[in-house]
Amino acid sequence: MVTPQITYNNRPGKHMLEIQRQQLLLDILDEKRFATVAELTQMLKSSEATIRRDLVKLDKQNKLVRVHGGAQAMDKGNKGSSLKHIAGDAFWVSKETKADVKRAIARKAAELCEEGESVIINGGSSTYMMGEFLQSRNLNILTNSFVLAQELAERSTNQISMPGGEIYRKQGIILSAYENDTTQHYSASKMFMGTPGISEFGVTESDALLIRSEQKLRRQAEKLIILADSSKLEKRSSFIFCSLEEVDVLITDSGADPAIIEKYTQYGIQVLIADQ
Repeated sequence: MVTPQITYNNRPGKHMLEIQRQQLLLDILDEKRFATVAELTQMLKSSEATIRRDLVKLDKQNKLVRVHGGAQAMDKGNKGSSLKHIAGDAFWVSKETKADVKRAIARKAAELCEEGESVIINGGSSTYMMGEFLQSRNLNILTNSFVLAQELAERSTNQISMPGGEIYRKQGIILSAYENDTTQHYSASKMFMGTPGISEFGVTESDALLIRSEQKLRRQAEKLIILADSSKLEKRSSFIFCSLEEVDVLITDSGADPAIIEKYTQYGIQVLIADQ
């Protein structure tokens, strides 16, 4: 499968490029149809001045319509949105949130990979950062993250596989609504994935389509390893991916409450603390 030719930077703390921010801005408008400058500033973690400059440029390019206080998507008649959307934070915004903590967690996760091993890495900002620490490794990796796949394809000699499906640019992943998408032909010892929240309800996710895709990946791996910074502990999202009993390893940071960690260990979960 040909990896989409999109260039990304994996250095911690590096802000998204203007072209990435503007494409994300257009994706947000395609989904919401209208957004205020204040909303875009919050969602894109940028200044109002930056967002206003983006709106001026994109308006001149006839890619959106500037209105008082914000912008709206170009009128497509009765067609509505031109893209399919799933719930969840945008990848490039999420990547900049707690970047140093996520990088430390990703490093700890990469240390669990053994040479020659077959692993599954689910799409997400924390798991994407594993790429930096896998560049010199020799692994067989199945991932639905096209941004991670390109990172590793360009900078490593790992064997990279991807499932078939549609690209969801906002989250940087490929998802398939079909049961047969080549995933079933892959066998892995470990699956790494992030989550918007983990609690006594289990590992949760923001969208039902994500759940369906991730559960297909989970069936192909022996162990499940969750990457979740301390702000995700005792949080829950809209859908349950799996129970705590199904989690083998949880990697978090030193900001985690020891009482919460102890509770998770009672479910048989090995909890690893990543130091920054």
